[in-house]
Amino acid sequence: MKKGIIVLIVLGVIIFGLYQWAVGFNNTAVELQADAKTAWSNVESAYQRRNDLIGNLVKTVQGAADFERGTLTDVIEARAKATSTTVNADNLTPENLAAFQEAQTGLSGALSKLMVVVERYPELKANQNFLELQSQLEGTENRINVARDRFNEKVNLYDIHTTKFPGKLLAGLFGFEEMARYKADAGSENAPDVEFNFN
Repeated sequence: MKKGIIVLIVLGVIIFGLYQWAVGFNNTAVELQADAKTAWSNVESAYQRRNDLIGNLVKTVQGAADFERGTLTDVIEARAKATSTTVNADNLTPENLAAFQEAQTGLSGALSKLMVVVERYPELKANQNFLELQSQLEGTENRINVARDRFNEKVNLYDIHTTKFPGKLLAGLFGFEEMARYKADAGSENAPDVEFNFN
């Protein structure tokens, strides 16, 4: 009878220990996942700030006489696509993140083209509103970079916690799945060719 009580006590201690471990794993995973989702919200917020600034930039540029309409149209269309492509923090799949990133990259490309064209318009380059918007856009691009890096750091912590053994066993039981990271734009690993013309 004494052996039976000892066995029950040992089993109880083991079960309680496993329960505590599972609760601790789950709670930490929930916190890390929430941190990653918050970091994603900060990424979206930084992109939203850029979209707002681009809207003001477009209005300023539209006022310039004979400004290239095609370039402006490209920016407006890319901005519309970028603002319509959103990713819910609860659905950060690689496919959704890739679609979001593609839309944002398209807008970045159109915006870069606009800035190159602006160089041919001295009245715009001297416009105080334009210069201020340009400066704010540069600062926002830096914010976007920082927000994406922080998002990836938070996702990394979450993924390590949920994929390391033995936590990986519980992650599947509790429904924790690996989260997608923000990746570098396609082709960004290749250095751009820079040509200088000295005429």
